[in-house]
Amino acid sequence: MTETAPAPARSVQESPAQARSLADRMREIEVDPRMIGMVAALAVIWLGFNWLSGGAFLTPRNLWNLLVQTASIAVMACGMVLVIVTRNIDLSVGSMLGFVGMVVGLVQVRLLPEIWGFEHPLTWIVSLTVAIGLGGILGMFQGALIAYLAIPSFIVTLGGLLVWRGAAWWVTQGQTIAPMDSRFRPLGGGIEGAIGTSASWAIGLVICALILAGVVLARRRRVRRPTRSSRSSASSPTARSTSRARSASGCSSC
Repeated sequence: MTETAPAPARSVQESPAQARSLADRMREIEVDPRMIGMVAALAVIWLGFNWLSGGAFLTPRNLWNLLVQTASIAVMACGMVLVIVTRNIDLSVGSMLGFVGMVVGLVQVRLLPEIWGFEHPLTWIVSLTVAIGLGGILGMFQGALIAYLAIPSFIVTLGGLLVWRGAAWWVTQGQTIAPMDSRFRPLGGGIEGAIGTSASWAIGLVICALILAGVVLARRRRVRRPTRSSRSSASSPTARSTSRARSASGCSSC
Protein backbone atom coordinates (compact mmCIF):
# COMPACT_ATOMS: atom_id res chain seq x y z
CA MET A 1 0.00 0.00 0.00
CA THR A 2 1.60 3.23 -1.15
CA GLU A 3 1.45 6.48 0.74
CA THR A 4 0.53 9.67 -1.05
CA ALA A 5 0.95 13.24 0.05
CA PRO A 6 -2.25 14.91 1.24
CA ALA A 7 -3.95 17.18 -1.29
CA PRO A 8 -4.11 20.28 0.93
CA ALA A 9 -0.34 20.29 1.49
CA ARG A 10 0.28 20.07 -2.26
CA SER A 11 -2.11 22.93 -2.96
CA VAL A 12 -0.40 25.07 -0.33
CA GLN A 13 2.97 24.42 -1.93
CA GLU A 14 1.69 25.19 -5.43
CA SER A 15 -0.04 28.47 -4.61
CA PRO A 16 3.16 30.59 -4.25
CA ALA A 17 4.45 29.22 -7.55
CA GLN A 18 1.16 30.10 -9.23
CA ALA A 19 1.32 33.61 -7.78
CA ARG A 20 4.86 34.08 -9.03
CA SER A 21 3.99 32.82 -12.47
CA LEU A 22 1.06 35.25 -12.65
CA ALA A 23 3.32 38.12 -11.69
CA ASP A 24 5.88 37.01 -14.25
CA ARG A 25 3.24 36.88 -16.95
CA MET A 26 2.06 40.36 -16.06
CA ARG A 27 5.63 41.64 -16.34
CA GLU A 28 6.04 39.94 -19.71
CA ILE A 29 3.07 41.81 -21.14
CA GLU A 30 4.32 44.99 -19.39
CA VAL A 31 1.35 45.32 -17.04
CA ASP A 32 2.30 47.01 -13.79
CA PRO A 33 0.40 45.57 -10.79
CA ARG A 34 0.50 49.02 -9.21
CA MET A 35 -1.46 50.39 -12.15
CA ILE A 36 -4.16 47.79 -11.58
CA GLY A 37 -4.36 48.88 -7.95
CA MET A 38 -4.70 52.53 -8.96
CA VAL A 39 -7.47 51.70 -11.44
CA ALA A 40 -9.27 49.68 -8.77
CA ALA A 41 -8.99 52.57 -6.29
CA LEU A 42 -10.34 54.96 -8.93
CA ALA A 43 -13.27 52.63 -9.58
CA VAL A 44 -14.06 52.51 -5.84
CA ILE A 45 -13.95 56.33 -5.64
CA TRP A 46 -16.25 56.70 -8.63
CA LEU A 47 -18.71 54.18 -7.26
CA GLY A 48 -18.66 55.94 -3.89
CA PHE A 49 -19.33 59.35 -5.47
CA ASN A 50 -22.09 57.85 -7.57
CA TRP A 51 -23.73 56.34 -4.48
CA LEU A 52 -23.44 59.57 -2.47
CA SER A 53 -24.84 61.66 -5.35
CA GLY A 54 -27.78 59.38 -5.91
CA GLY A 55 -26.59 58.16 -9.31
CA ALA A 56 -25.77 61.61 -10.72
CA PHE A 57 -22.00 61.12 -10.91
CA LEU A 58 -21.69 58.29 -13.44
CA THR A 59 -23.76 59.97 -16.12
CA PRO A 60 -22.60 60.78 -19.67
CA ARG A 61 -22.97 64.53 -19.13
CA ASN A 62 -20.98 64.60 -15.90
CA LEU A 63 -18.23 62.35 -17.26
CA TRP A 64 -17.98 64.55 -20.35
CA ASN A 65 -17.63 67.65 -18.17
CA LEU A 66 -14.91 65.98 -16.11
CA LEU A 67 -12.97 64.95 -19.21
CA VAL A 68 -13.14 68.46 -20.67
CA GLN A 69 -12.07 70.09 -17.40
CA THR A 70 -9.17 67.71 -16.80
CA ALA A 71 -7.85 67.54 -20.39
CA SER A 72 -5.08 70.09 -19.82
CA ILE A 73 -4.17 68.55 -16.47
CA ALA A 74 -3.95 65.10 -18.06
CA VAL A 75 -1.56 66.38 -20.74
CA MET A 76 0.63 68.02 -18.11
CA ALA A 77 0.56 64.86 -15.98
CA CYS A 78 1.92 62.80 -18.90
CA GLY A 79 4.91 65.13 -19.17
CA MET A 80 5.33 65.22 -15.40
CA VAL A 81 5.79 61.44 -15.36
CA LEU A 82 8.98 61.81 -17.41
CA VAL A 83 10.23 64.52 -15.06
CA ILE A 84 9.59 62.41 -11.96
CA VAL A 85 11.22 59.35 -13.54
CA THR A 86 14.44 61.37 -13.82
CA ARG A 87 14.22 62.09 -10.06
CA ASN A 88 13.27 65.72 -10.57
CA ILE A 89 10.17 67.80 -10.02
CA ASP A 90 8.44 70.69 -11.78
CA LEU A 91 6.48 73.06 -9.57
CA SER A 92 5.96 75.67 -12.29
CA VAL A 93 3.87 73.64 -14.73
CA GLY A 94 0.57 75.19 -13.64
CA SER A 95 1.85 78.75 -13.77
CA MET A 96 3.47 78.05 -17.12
CA LEU A 97 0.15 76.80 -18.48
CA GLY A 98 -1.55 80.02 -17.38
CA PHE A 99 1.18 82.21 -18.88
CA VAL A 100 1.11 80.40 -22.23
CA GLY A 101 -2.67 80.59 -22.29
CA MET A 102 -2.63 84.35 -21.70
CA VAL A 103 -0.06 84.86 -24.46
CA VAL A 104 -2.17 82.82 -26.88
CA GLY A 105 -5.17 84.97 -26.00
CA LEU A 106 -3.21 88.16 -26.70
CA VAL A 107 -2.03 86.76 -30.02
CA GLN A 108 -5.62 86.09 -31.09
CA VAL A 109 -7.17 89.30 -29.78
CA ARG A 110 -4.53 91.99 -30.24
CA LEU A 111 -1.64 90.84 -32.42
CA LEU A 112 -3.11 88.87 -35.33
CA PRO A 113 -6.21 91.08 -35.83
CA GLU A 114 -3.87 93.99 -36.60
CA ILE A 115 -2.29 91.89 -39.37
CA TRP A 116 -5.23 90.17 -41.07
CA GLY A 117 -8.30 90.93 -38.94
CA PHE A 118 -10.56 88.73 -36.86
CA GLU A 119 -11.80 85.26 -37.80
CA HIS A 120 -8.97 84.53 -40.23
CA PRO A 121 -8.62 80.83 -41.22
CA LEU A 122 -4.97 80.76 -40.10
CA THR A 123 -5.53 82.30 -36.67
CA TRP A 124 -6.01 79.00 -34.83
CA ILE A 125 -2.98 77.41 -36.52
CA VAL A 126 -0.72 80.33 -35.59
CA SER A 127 -2.09 80.25 -32.05
CA LEU A 128 -1.28 76.57 -31.63
CA THR A 129 2.20 77.11 -33.05
CA VAL A 130 2.84 79.97 -30.63
CA ALA A 131 1.60 77.90 -27.70
CA ILE A 132 3.78 74.89 -28.52
CA GLY A 133 6.83 77.03 -29.31
CA LEU A 134 6.56 79.20 -26.19
CA GLY A 135 5.99 76.22 -23.93
CA GLY A 136 9.01 74.46 -25.44
CA ILE A 137 11.22 77.53 -24.99
CA LEU A 138 10.23 77.95 -21.34
CA GLY A 139 10.82 74.26 -20.67
CA MET A 140 14.21 74.33 -22.39
CA PHE A 141 15.23 77.39 -20.38
CA GLN A 142 14.42 75.79 -17.05
CA GLY A 143 15.90 72.46 -18.16
CA ALA A 144 19.15 74.17 -19.17
CA LEU A 145 19.45 75.76 -15.73
CA ILE A 146 19.00 72.35 -14.12
CA ALA A 147 21.18 70.31 -16.48
CA TYR A 148 24.08 72.65 -17.24
CA LEU A 149 24.27 74.88 -14.16
CA ALA A 150 23.46 72.03 -11.74
CA ILE A 151 20.75 74.05 -9.98
CA PRO A 152 18.28 71.78 -8.16
CA SER A 153 15.02 71.39 -10.03
CA PHE A 154 13.06 72.30 -6.90
CA ILE A 155 14.71 75.72 -6.76
CA VAL A 156 14.39 76.42 -10.49
CA THR A 157 10.77 75.41 -10.81
CA LEU A 158 9.79 77.12 -7.56
CA GLY A 159 11.18 80.34 -8.99
CA GLY A 160 9.40 79.59 -12.26
CA LEU A 161 6.12 79.15 -10.38
CA LEU A 162 6.39 82.70 -9.06
CA VAL A 163 7.79 84.24 -12.24
CA TRP A 164 5.32 82.77 -14.73
CA ARG A 165 2.37 83.44 -12.45
CA GLY A 166 3.34 87.09 -12.29
CA ALA A 167 4.08 87.15 -16.02
CA ALA A 168 0.56 85.90 -16.78
CA TRP A 169 -0.86 88.92 -14.97
CA TRP A 170 1.74 91.27 -16.47
CA VAL A 171 0.99 90.47 -20.13
CA THR A 172 -2.75 90.98 -19.59
CA GLN A 173 -2.59 93.79 -17.02
CA GLY A 174 -5.39 92.02 -15.16
CA GLN A 175 -7.84 92.48 -18.04
CA THR A 176 -10.15 89.94 -19.65
CA ILE A 177 -8.92 88.72 -23.04
CA ALA A 178 -11.82 88.16 -25.46
CA PRO A 179 -13.18 87.15 -27.88
CA MET A 180 -11.34 84.02 -28.95
CA ASP A 181 -11.31 82.82 -32.53
CA SER A 182 -14.38 80.74 -33.42
CA ARG A 183 -12.16 78.00 -34.94
CA PHE A 184 -9.93 77.89 -31.87
CA ARG A 185 -12.65 77.58 -29.22
CA PRO A 186 -13.93 74.12 -30.23
CA LEU A 187 -10.44 72.57 -29.89
CA GLY A 188 -10.80 72.20 -26.15
CA GLY A 189 -14.51 71.46 -26.16
CA GLY A 190 -17.06 73.20 -24.01
CA ILE A 191 -20.51 74.68 -24.07
CA GLU A 192 -19.93 76.10 -27.55
CA GLY A 193 -19.25 72.68 -29.04
CA ALA A 194 -16.22 70.67 -30.11
CA ILE A 195 -14.48 69.60 -33.29
CA GLY A 196 -16.69 66.52 -33.53
CA THR A 197 -16.47 62.83 -32.71
CA SER A 198 -14.88 61.76 -35.99
CA ALA A 199 -12.17 64.43 -35.88
CA SER A 200 -11.47 63.70 -32.20
CA TRP A 201 -11.03 59.98 -32.87
CA ALA A 202 -8.85 60.69 -35.90
CA ILE A 203 -6.54 63.00 -33.96
CA GLY A 204 -6.38 60.58 -31.04
CA LEU A 205 -5.49 57.64 -33.29
CA VAL A 206 -2.80 59.65 -35.06
CA ILE A 207 -1.24 60.66 -31.74
CA CYS A 208 -1.36 57.07 -30.47
CA ALA A 209 0.26 55.85 -33.71
CA LEU A 210 3.05 58.42 -33.38
CA ILE A 211 3.68 57.43 -29.76
CA LEU A 212 3.72 53.74 -30.66
CA ALA A 213 6.12 54.37 -33.53
CA GLY A 214 8.42 56.31 -31.21
CA VAL A 215 8.41 53.50 -28.64
CA VAL A 216 9.20 50.89 -31.30
CA LEU A 217 12.06 52.95 -32.73
CA ALA A 218 13.46 53.58 -29.25
CA ARG A 219 13.43 49.86 -28.46
CA ARG A 220 15.13 48.98 -31.73
CA ARG A 221 17.88 51.52 -31.10
CA ARG A 222 18.30 50.24 -27.56
CA VAL A 223 18.64 46.65 -28.80
CA ARG A 224 21.08 47.54 -31.58
CA ARG A 225 23.20 49.89 -29.51
CA PRO A 226 25.87 48.05 -27.47
CA THR A 227 25.96 48.90 -23.83
CA ARG A 228 28.90 50.65 -22.24
CA SER A 229 29.83 47.59 -20.19
CA SER A 230 29.88 45.34 -23.25
CA ARG A 231 32.04 47.83 -25.15
CA SER A 232 34.43 48.15 -22.26
CA SER A 233 34.62 44.40 -21.77
CA ALA A 234 35.19 43.84 -25.47
CA SER A 235 37.98 46.41 -25.54
CA SER A 236 39.66 45.21 -22.36
CA PRO A 237 43.10 43.54 -22.60
CA THR A 238 41.72 40.27 -21.22
CA ALA A 239 39.03 40.08 -23.88
CA ARG A 240 41.54 40.90 -26.63
CA SER A 241 43.99 38.27 -25.41
CA THR A 242 41.20 35.69 -25.21
CA SER A 243 40.06 36.42 -28.76
CA ARG A 244 43.64 36.18 -30.00
CA ALA A 245 44.09 32.84 -28.29
CA ARG A 246 40.90 31.51 -29.80
CA SER A 247 41.83 32.70 -33.27
CA ALA A 248 45.31 31.20 -32.93
CA SER A 249 43.96 27.83 -31.84
CA GLY A 250 41.33 27.85 -34.59
CA CYS A 251 38.47 27.49 -32.10
CA SER A 252 35.75 29.83 -33.26
CA SER A 253 32.93 28.39 -31.14
CA CYS A 254 34.70 28.27 -27.79
